[in-house]
Amino acid sequence: MYQEATEEDAPYTKEQFINAEKEMTALTLASAKAYKKSTVPAMFGRLDDLTKYFAKGLVKWGRSNSLWPLQFGLACCAMELMDFGAARIDAERKGYLLFRGTPRQCDVMIVAGWVTKSIAPRVKRLYEQMSKPSYVIAYGECATSGGPWYESYNIIKGIDQVIPVDIYVAGCPPRPENLFGALMKLQEKIRGKIDRNTTRSLSENLRRFEIEGL
Repeated sequence: MYQEATEEDAPYTKEQFINAEKEMTALTLASAKAYKKSTVPAMFGRLDDLTKYFAKGLVKWGRSNSLWPLQFGLACCAMELMDFGAARIDAERKGYLLFRGTPRQCDVMIVAGWVTKSIAPRVKRLYEQMSKPSYVIAYGECATSGGPWYESYNIIKGIDQVIPVDIYVAGCPPRPENLFGALMKLQEKIRGKIDRNTTRSLSENLRRFEIEGL
């Protein structure tokens, strides 16, 4: 027959169990205090801080001096983009001329030309496929606010309604020198030399409200 175990059958009493639990708790707390008191030697601590400090600047320097634009154009501003890659501007001396044919090898998108509602999803897909962190330059009036075709039913009034933009380039069409200056400004932004809010988000274009009289 099955019989219930009584307190007398247990290998230890209830009081012994409570005392053992208290001792284990005290040992755990003492071990935690000893662990907190043990510190890393000062030399290694400073070395770690210096490594992080210099690595941070080194990463920013590397990103700013290895901008690889995506090789694609949407409209007439792409002709000025071709001139930018020619010998007259000589953009290669600043490291801007490594145009790549695949988004996975690029970190800068130069939106050159108007963006139609049918091509906008493709532009967004290219942006999402780019290596991170990625940057966007709106090159010209069409990419900035719709340009001369802002009243058209199929033109996006600014690429910043589809993807976040870092640098805007004015002009219709803008000169290749303007793009050169925009890339220099982008370098300053990557290095953290521009004191402003660097949050990138989608936004409604101001010119759109001016046109509609809102």
